[in-house]
Amino acid sequence: MVVSKYIGETEKNLANLFAKAEHKDWILFFDEADALFGKRTQTANANDQFANQNVSYLLQRIERFNGIAILATNYKDNLDSAFFRRFESVIDFPLPGTAQRLQLWQQGFSKKSRLAETINLNTIAANHALSGAAIMNVIRFVSMQALSDGRCEISSKDLDEGIRREMPQRVTLGW
Repeated sequence: MVVSKYIGETEKNLANLFAKAEHKDWILFFDEADALFGKRTQTANANDQFANQNVSYLLQRIERFNGIAILATNYKDNLDSAFFRRFESVIDFPLPGTAQRLQLWQQGFSKKSRLAETINLNTIAANHALSGAAIMNVIRFVSMQALSDGRCEISSKDLDEGIRREMPQRVTLGW
């Protein structure tokens, strides 16, 4: 709702947002911040120039903002480096370790579903360094697969396909 395809409208919308947040003691939360706070580029065309203009505006506005702004991204390297000089704190949330992944796998399935005997969650957690969100995506996918087939059991084939969807660079999976 903030970003506009019309020149100057994004900056206007951001100015309104920051102004409201300052006067109401709001906390601004920008999810997928790399989309808005991206790196400036060499200007090859008018689109690049306007994208750089948005970033430049945000750099100035973040510096003047007297409230709290939180940015979240999975792509920290895609943020313009000038923003990091303006941040008071940068907190990195690493991927879960094997034990945390195992816990997510164990607790993520519905009580009504059951896993095939061939599925070893310890091995899956150890062999597949997925984020918590990716694990939950796999669990939702395999659960929907089973439900759409009218079964309560999650098969190894379901899990293979679900993990493959989250890790497309992997061709084969081994338990």
